[in-house]
Amino acid sequence: MEQWVRVQNEHDRKVLAWLRERVGDVAVTAAAQACARRDTKPYLSTVCRQLGLSVPCFTRHGASGDGVGEQHLAAMYEILRAPSARPLMT
Repeated sequence: MEQWVRVQNEHDRKVLAWLRERVGDVAVTAAAQACARRDTKPYLSTVCRQLGLSVPCFTRHGASGDGVGEQHLAAMYEILRAPSARPLMT
């Protein structure tokens, strides 16, 4: 199967497994071959579009689902938005 589609990382492997469960090997292979016939590289996103599907969003390894990262980013943005106590150089 991987000889028909471009699998470049662990996320791609997850997408391919999801795609195979969803539509089956025959449909994935046919879509990848159709992409290759149109001189389009058979990346998984292209194969999904060929099948009328969107690439699912999988949690990346080490990603936190509790929103801690978003809280830190929000705090940093607040710091950046606060007016500076230093006088501007003119």
